[in-house]
Amino acid sequence: MADSSNAAKPARSRSRGIRPTGRRRKAPTRRRRVLTIAGCTLAGCVLVGGAGLGYVYFSLNGNLKGVDINAALGDDRPENIDNGSMDILVMGSDSRAGQNSAYGADEGGARSDTAMVVHVYEGHKRASVVSIPRDTLIERPDCTKDGKPVPGQRRAMFNTAFEVGGPACAVKTVESMSGIRMDHFVEVDFTGFKKLIDALGGVDITTTKPINDKDSHLHLPAGAHTLNGEQALGLVRTRHGVPGGDGSDLGRIQLQQTFLKALMDQVRGIGLMSNPARLYGIADTATKAITTDTDLNSVTGLMGLAKSLGGIGSRNIHMVTLPVAYDPADPNRVLPLQKQTGQVWDALRQDKDIPASAVKDSAGDKGGTSGYVK
Repeated sequence: MADSSNAAKPARSRSRGIRPTGRRRKAPTRRRRVLTIAGCTLAGCVLVGGAGLGYVYFSLNGNLKGVDINAALGDDRPENIDNGSMDILVMGSDSRAGQNSAYGADEGGARSDTAMVVHVYEGHKRASVVSIPRDTLIERPDCTKDGKPVPGQRRAMFNTAFEVGGPACAVKTVESMSGIRMDHFVEVDFTGFKKLIDALGGVDITTTKPINDKDSHLHLPAGAHTLNGEQALGLVRTRHGVPGGDGSDLGRIQLQQTFLKALMDQVRGIGLMSNPARLYGIADTATKAITTDTDLNSVTGLMGLAKSLGGIGSRNIHMVTLPVAYDPADPNRVLPLQKQTGQVWDALRQDKDIPASAVKDSAGDKGGTSGYVK
């Protein structure tokens, strides 16, 4: 990974292969708006599909991987309330298998390094995003994987649901916690995330303080940067290298939320329609990077979702972290604040704004990294 800490270089740090221009990119246009990771991976699919290129359509279709969540969970789910809203579980997988082995030994299962419930309000003009800390202790429900039962567990870390039961168990766990039926599921893994950022040409951010994290291999001085895929992955994974941060997953989540908004703006402003070759490359990378539920497991399905979410921009998204407190028995774990989490889920279930009182006394938005990345 590139190290941009050389003080003799200009304040802007650029990754290899990204040509410096001396200027920042133009402000993003309002024509294409996308929603967090899901929207970023879908944007190329929408544009290519609209071009009517039959070969490209079938090529991209062949890239997609789907999981039949409905068949796996059956009728044991919250009621499907048709009020015009939509709920999507977006997960980042930290599997160490295959090309992801550079991030540690493969211990036989992937965990959800990142988990976000994306609630799209009626009219699809705005959204709320609730990040669930991976270290949250929850009561994991009974699940099945490959036809075999997976017993539930009390005081289980949230991210073990994905590890022991795969996407269907992760969805069931979130539905059990929230009482909200997930309409869709989208997963992005380490390698896919890096390749997507590189295909986009990097993402512009500004750090207000230096970040140096030997664990995520990220070294950034204070200043403006265009992050390549490796650096972007380091940023959304870093916990220990941010001055003033508490070294927890909560601080990492704050960085993830800021980065995702920057990523959304980047996708909207790169002018893909004027460059068909780059357009196809991004669409090809995006469709290889994700796993979805079977309702989205086609270019047509992704096009429909992206069109539905086309009116949402980063300024129309409210991001919070699930209200939690540090576990008195283990400061490396957090516990949901029952009253406040109830407020969050009740608001989304009723398609209402999350009240400020829900996160007022939560440790979730006090990870110490707020304002360090713009």
